[in-house]
Amino acid sequence: MLPEAFLIRMQGQLGEEYPAFLESLERPRAVALRFNPLKGPAPHLPFVGENVPWEPMGYYYDPTERPGLHPYHEAGVYYLQEASAMSAVALLDPRPGEKICDLCAAPGGKSTQIAGRMLGQGLLLCNEYSPARAKILSRNIERMGVANAIVTNEKTENLAARLPGFFDRVLVDAPCSGEGMFRKEEAAVTDWSQQTVEMCAARQAEILDNAAKLLKPGGRLVYSTCTFAPEENEQTVEAFLARHPEFVPESVDAPWFAAGENGTYRMWPHKLLGEGHFGAVLRKLEGEETDISEERGTAFPKPWLAFAKECGIELPEGINLSFGDRLYLAPWGCPELKGLRVLRPGLELGERKKDRLEPAHALALWGKHFARVLDLDPQGEEIGKYMHGDVLPCREKGWCLVSVGGYSIGWGKSDGNQLKNHYPKGLRR
Repeated sequence: MLPEAFLIRMQGQLGEEYPAFLESLERPRAVALRFNPLKGPAPHLPFVGENVPWEPMGYYYDPTERPGLHPYHEAGVYYLQEASAMSAVALLDPRPGEKICDLCAAPGGKSTQIAGRMLGQGLLLCNEYSPARAKILSRNIERMGVANAIVTNEKTENLAARLPGFFDRVLVDAPCSGEGMFRKEEAAVTDWSQQTVEMCAARQAEILDNAAKLLKPGGRLVYSTCTFAPEENEQTVEAFLARHPEFVPESVDAPWFAAGENGTYRMWPHKLLGEGHFGAVLRKLEGEETDISEERGTAFPKPWLAFAKECGIELPEGINLSFGDRLYLAPWGCPELKGLRVLRPGLELGERKKDRLEPAHALALWGKHFARVLDLDPQGEEIGKYMHGDVLPCREKGWCLVSVGGYSIGWGKSDGNQLKNHYPKGLRR
């Protein structure tokens, strides 16, 4: 049962379209996934169907299937993502080589979508205020093999104070009342109230003000929610533009969405295959572009150099950073991170243990340019054994990258007969 106050408001919003809207909420929802170009060409999967029109890598899939249990999911080949949620990044239109901020990033769907469009070039900062959700975000960045992302767990005002005028594009997928998720999540219905709508609108205004500070002059700001409430959508954008005359609405080519005033777009469940979503595209005309101190990095230690030579690894360009005994490759242009709560300052390479290096699971999932690879059949018994933590036969000797159907998934270390399993215990089945 939907809240009566919500239904009355929606009838006023939609008029003649209201019956079609109600009928759409009774239909089974469409489910979608998005292939990850960072892992290479997408595989052919029998349960994958038509393309999501606004996302080239997005596809609907058969809802009777469970792609989250397929080994390709753990290898980062695809991300399960609601189709309408892919619209925000379509509006953001990220490009390789840019500096981009996803300000409210957990659980990571939009961050990994942005990363896929950046193709490993540039810098992506993914922020989440909730510590628990930030950990989930970090795990998804790792699973999808993203090398050029920094994950922070910060208040938006702290980032705005540290990185003013730093980013070419900023995405604010704001916390909201979640009305667009009523068909998907029962909790969204039970938790709804008009008071929640008003509370969310106030929080969204604060986040947007901080996002404005992060953006360079000429940069693009995209604001999105998964709610229908005008207080959180058009009214929030209108109030933001009144407070920030340095911003103007920007029209983009988005024929799939219903365009409104002030650069706003609506995704209605009765007009497309997806849930309810809202987006607004804004351009910053003027402001200050501040010089930000960058991380300098250090030379790679001998254990890493020996491991890289043994395995034939060729890393992308970046900056070597050490956090204790853990090594990371931060993207070029990485701002100085001291004083920020950072969960992941780039691609984790491994951990120094005296005179040797224990490679990180993140490095395996990035999975490029390795000399020794053990490739397993995605339908065979061995991949199940590997993900369970069992040893496998292997004629290679030393560290070996394990892949499934050509997509890297983890590490093993072989003595020439057996492969000792280094798949993380927390991921084993």
